[in-house]
Amino acid sequence: MTMSPRLEMSRITKAFGGAPAIADGNLILNAGEVHALMGANGAGKSTMMNVLGGVIAKDSGTITIDGRSVELGTAKRAAALGIAFVHQELTTMPTLSVAENIFIGAFPKRGPFIDRRKMIADAKALLERVGCNVDPLALVESLSTGDRQLVEIARAVRAAPSIIIFDEPTSSLSGPEREKLFAVIGKLRANGAAIVFISHFLDEVFRVCDRITVMRNGGTVGSYRTTETDMHTIVTQMLGSVAASERVRLPITAMTSPSLSARGISSGVLVDNVSLEMRPGEIVGLWGLLGSGRTELVRALMGLDPLSAGTLEVIDTTGHLKETRPEELRRKTGLVTEDRRKEGVVLPFTIAENIALPNIGSLSNAFGFIDRKREQDLARRLSAELGVKSTSVRQTAGTLSGGNQQKVVFAKWLPMKPQFFILDEPTRGLDTGAKAEILKLTVQLAEEGASILFISSELDELMRVADRYLVVNRGRITHQLPGSASHEELMQAVSGQQNVKGAA
Repeated sequence: MTMSPRLEMSRITKAFGGAPAIADGNLILNAGEVHALMGANGAGKSTMMNVLGGVIAKDSGTITIDGRSVELGTAKRAAALGIAFVHQELTTMPTLSVAENIFIGAFPKRGPFIDRRKMIADAKALLERVGCNVDPLALVESLSTGDRQLVEIARAVRAAPSIIIFDEPTSSLSGPEREKLFAVIGKLRANGAAIVFISHFLDEVFRVCDRITVMRNGGTVGSYRTTETDMHTIVTQMLGSVAASERVRLPITAMTSPSLSARGISSGVLVDNVSLEMRPGEIVGLWGLLGSGRTELVRALMGLDPLSAGTLEVIDTTGHLKETRPEELRRKTGLVTEDRRKEGVVLPFTIAENIALPNIGSLSNAFGFIDRKREQDLARRLSAELGVKSTSVRQTAGTLSGGNQQKVVFAKWLPMKPQFFILDEPTRGLDTGAKAEILKLTVQLAEEGASILFISSELDELMRVADRYLVVNRGRITHQLPGSASHEELMQAVSGQQNVKGAA
């Protein structure tokens, strides 16, 4: 007699504002297995898990648990059906104790009162179960990020759920903490739990997971037994075959001296002993799967996160490299972050006001006030140069399309004529036409002499503009390849199957 799957999600769809996030999502999860759900950024895996966790409601499709059709729709309903969700973003309450966080919403009672003695004893037992030895009475704000993650996991397993979703559970954990987590997952599997494991670390997936389901562009494209596939196949399924798109510019080999040299940069738990160089007029493509440490490296270079080791050198007016601090590098850099709506533009501000923000000094009059005429003249000129589509420069940024918002982000840096541009996922969420325009603008900036670090998880975009590729994995640059590298060579590098000698 064949046992029914613990969970089956079939033909799930979900759209936001008419844009489909899931077009055809399918997942079969068995009891006593660890099942990886993988996909590049925007593939739909997070939306699928938010549907399963009751965070959002599906538009169509069916969900069955132990052979019975169910409707979720709320986190409370999902929890009642035995589904627990360990989110990537920490949801603990910092001013409460560890024990209070574990039992929030389900405190043990003695009559009408909370039974604090039982709460602390039970919390201690749950913490031991997940390999965390913190004091149940300690405030969560006093814990390391790794310990906070383990407290989240202790809370998730409190009610002995039959289905557990781990969303990037190791992203904040040290090596020993990861080992503890893998041991916990092994015990949960042995006790019959069905586990969804979302991770961009391929080595982890192949180590702890029994099967892998891959999503791409909102649909499920394949499911594999871990023992019957390999990393290269999974990466190819995640990213698809890169079409032979015409390059915006043929790759160049920059012969000039470096304009920037980073040596042995380390920061936080992810960025580990990174060295790289950038040259005038060169576009360096930094490629790695989401969670590989790309954004953390950018934050370290810009001084947004502190360096724990390493040196930075930037070319000075005499043409020589001179040691500098990240804060000083930031003044010479146009930074396009991966989240334009939160960090790139101020949505309630007008186009003109956004462009003026880093240029207030040059736009101020003798009395220290912004000259509005000069502000708007500058905004009109740059909007025309970059083709920003708007009713006027007085239109608020929040009402623009994603592509036009991104052009405003670029526009605000241009008056400063920065030596460097760091572009972190600059085309994320844009349509095909807007993406092409951003790529052309990137090449134009390089041809005007800027040194550009272009970060993307979309290989086809990098292959249209990059002069050189740096492959990053777990916060380290593992490979360097020339701009002429093939799709196959790049795929092998990111999946760790080719020993390409890395260099700055």
